[in-house]
Amino acid sequence: MPAIDDLVLFTQVIEHGSFSKVAELNNVTKSVVSKRISKLETELGLQLIYRTTRKLTLTEPGEVLYHRAKSISHVAQAAFDSVTGYSEALSGKIRMSVPTISGELVLANAVADFCQRHPGLSVEMSLDNHFVDLVADNYDLVIRTGYLEDSSLIARHIFNSRWVICASPAYIEHYGKPEKPKDLLSHNCLGYNPQSTGPFDWQFLKQNKVYTHKVSGNFSSDNAAALKKVVLAGNGIAYLPNCLIYDELQRGDLVELLPTHAGKVVGIYAVYPYTRKPAKRIQALIEHIRESYMEIKEKF
Repeated sequence: MPAIDDLVLFTQVIEHGSFSKVAELNNVTKSVVSKRISKLETELGLQLIYRTTRKLTLTEPGEVLYHRAKSISHVAQAAFDSVTGYSEALSGKIRMSVPTISGELVLANAVADFCQRHPGLSVEMSLDNHFVDLVADNYDLVIRTGYLEDSSLIARHIFNSRWVICASPAYIEHYGKPEKPKDLLSHNCLGYNPQSTGPFDWQFLKQNKVYTHKVSGNFSSDNAAALKKVVLAGNGIAYLPNCLIYDELQRGDLVELLPTHAGKVVGIYAVYPYTRKPAKRIQALIEHIRESYMEIKEKF
């Protein structure tokens, strides 16, 4: 029967896509990793990996074994983490990726404060609205909005972000104020491209159920801050995160429209790979981020 640690090594090779990276991770030579994978194949009497100079590709039995074996790897890692976490100091480096809006409004200051509290720890934070590959891009933690589709990742719900339909007072004075979702058909609505339903399929509530209603307009963008500038200039109606326009709503620079009809609420999640229990420093950072959101929850 193959050794459990060889199965764990096999899953690492597939997840990292490289014998060299796994050798470095386990503090052994590349040839040791290669020999142990060959030994596993010999014991099973099956070829598990096609090896080329450019990449590693799973054979059909290799793919079956990987999907079964990776759960063993996760359980083993969780077991180790459950005890090593007790003595782990909040030190080292964390690579994280966060959405642009969250990074600028909340997370930059929150993460910098976290680093100040723990001098032995550093964080490299990337602001990106597109979904990054945690494994391929070597991230320890990603803050995501929306839905989590990759079952190989672990997500912790942090907070919900409410979105608001809004326009400038000048736009309303010139074009009128919509009173129901169908009234938007006669207005210039600004589209947000990353929206899962499509930039012009807006979400509304009816009898506590969410439905989509198609609107139209002459401008869309993948950047919510850009849409905010356009709507402030009086060029249309936008559906934006409340946190992004909270101050403008308070000052009267923007007016909330259809408040009883708007139904878009987006979850904010902390996402990390593989192990069911992340490193202590990751757990501490996630909790700090959650507390930072809670401190300004009225903006969301």
